[in-house]
Amino acid sequence: MGLFDALKRGLRKTREGSMGVVDELFLQYGEIEDDFYDELEESLILADMGMTTASDIVSRVRAKAEEKKLQYTKQVYDVFIDEIKRILYTSKPKAVIDRMTNVLLVIGVNGAGKTTTIGKLAYQLKQGGHDVVIAAADTFRAAAIDQLRVWAERAGVTFVSHAEGSDPGAVVYDAADITHSRWADILLVDTAGRLQNKKNLMEELRKINKILEREFPTAHREVLLVLDATTGQNALSQARLFKEVAPISGIVLTKLDGTAKGGVVIGIVNELQIPVKYIGIGEGIDDLRPFDPDEFATALFSLDERQPAENEES
Repeated sequence: MGLFDALKRGLRKTREGSMGVVDELFLQYGEIEDDFYDELEESLILADMGMTTASDIVSRVRAKAEEKKLQYTKQVYDVFIDEIKRILYTSKPKAVIDRMTNVLLVIGVNGAGKTTTIGKLAYQLKQGGHDVVIAAADTFRAAAIDQLRVWAERAGVTFVSHAEGSDPGAVVYDAADITHSRWADILLVDTAGRLQNKKNLMEELRKINKILEREFPTAHREVLLVLDATTGQNALSQARLFKEVAPISGIVLTKLDGTAKGGVVIGIVNELQIPVKYIGIGEGIDDLRPFDPDEFATALFSLDERQPAENEES
């Protein structure tokens, strides 16, 4: 299966579910009627793009369609897809990995797929020729440490951990020392996902960042937020809250293959202006994919695969 086919497979539930409703709306109307745009906005809200993003999209699409004097929804569809791509490209992600030493701090609530994301990313980076060190700085759950150790062994990378309940800063300090001694070029840092106590989380991240800044003053730094796509609008709410406590440089959206709520990607990018850097479209170790805005938009909508409407062409 090709890469694009794998992406389409991973987005099937979203494409056939919530986005399928959007596609059908364009086919159903044929000629533009007064209530078409209202129904389009409602469909986008139900597709988990959020009220703000849905309103933004419809306003822009309507203005462009009226400017071009379009009469048929099939013509407006092309304008609609261009608008989706425009939103996604406004924060097109730069490469996560630089030529220098790279420090990737990974944050997110428990259950979002944070540990799995770190393991898959470590595996892919190791396969790409990088020397990777993982720091298990989520010391509040023994299960998290054990799970991450299994992933590190599977990926064949160096793993640094302390006992449950240890100081996360001490783990990061030791991992930094090992990274330097090995001349490793990537340090992946797991963190606790205790968003319910923002004050403690903020203090913990501040302490970790202080160590990383001291130990890696010239390194390329990333703060990746892992979100579970199956939670829909709740993922957007989490992103807003984490943005208050950490300088997020990119988002990893997991479990897209298990939900019809993939439209939340568009809402996150539009409202928060944070690029999506990776998406999870399956359980396989290669199913964590770098995010490509054009491929994503093309795979998400499929009007050309459906029964064409009896639209006349003007």
